[in-house]
Amino acid sequence: MFMERLDRTGKKYGMQINTGKTKVMTTTETKCTIRIDQEELEQVDRFTYLGSTISEDSDCGIEIRVRLAKGYAVATDLKKIWKSHDIRNTTKLKLWRTLVWPVAIYGCESWTLRKEEERRIEAFEMKCLRLIMNISWTEMRTNDWVLEEAGVERSLLKTVKERKLTYFGHIMRREGTCLEKDIMQGTMPGKRNRGRPRTNWWGNVKEWTGLTMEEMIRLVEDRKRWRNIVHDAADPRNEDG
Repeated sequence: MFMERLDRTGKKYGMQINTGKTKVMTTTETKCTIRIDQEELEQVDRFTYLGSTISEDSDCGIEIRVRLAKGYAVATDLKKIWKSHDIRNTTKLKLWRTLVWPVAIYGCESWTLRKEEERRIEAFEMKCLRLIMNISWTEMRTNDWVLEEAGVERSLLKTVKERKLTYFGHIMRREGTCLEKDIMQGTMPGKRNRGRPRTNWWGNVKEWTGLTMEEMIRLVEDRKRWRNIVHDAADPRNEDG
C-alpha cells in the first residue's frame, strides 16, 4: 500500500507521519481502512488543505460559506477604520477591496457556483458595504440606495467569475498535458454517478460564455479576444442579453 511505503521510506530519513493530523477521505461512502504503525487513520467527510475546505462530495458550498465568514471577520476587525470620520469613503472602499476581498474569495478559481452561492456572494458584498457605510439594517435602506450612497456597483461576483474564466484560459493555453487540463476537458477515467448531473465547474464556464469546449479551446489562444470574452461573460448586465 502507498501509505505503508511512504511511512517506511520516511523513517529511513528520520521522518515520521503524524497519525493524529493525518486524515483519510474518499469520494464514496465506503469505509476506508488505512493504518500506520497499527494505528488506524481517522476517516472524515471534509478537511482543510492550504486554507481551503475540501469535502468528499466536491460541494463548494461549505468552502464558500467559510471563506465569506473569514472575510467578514476581517471586515469587522476594521470597524475603527469604517467609523472614522477622518477617512473618506472612497479610501475605505479601497481598503475593503485590498484587505477583505483577498480573504473572502481566496481560491475562488476552483469554485463551482450555483445560484445559491451567487446570491450568498452578493449578500456578503452588501453586508460589508452597509458595515463600511455605517448603515444599520434598522434604517430599512434598500440595496440600491446603499450602492448609490457608496457610489459603486456590485462587482464581487463579477470578480470571482473573471478570475475563474481567466484561470481557465491560462490552463488551456498550456502546452502538453497536465492534470488540470485533463479535468477541465473531461478526459479523466471513470464514470459519473447516476441521476441528474449537478452543476459542475465546467458547467459554469459554458453557461457564462455560451460557448462549447471546442470553441473556447480555439479562442483562448487569442489572449486579447479571450480577455474581451471574460469581461463580457462576467458582466452581470449581460445576463439577460
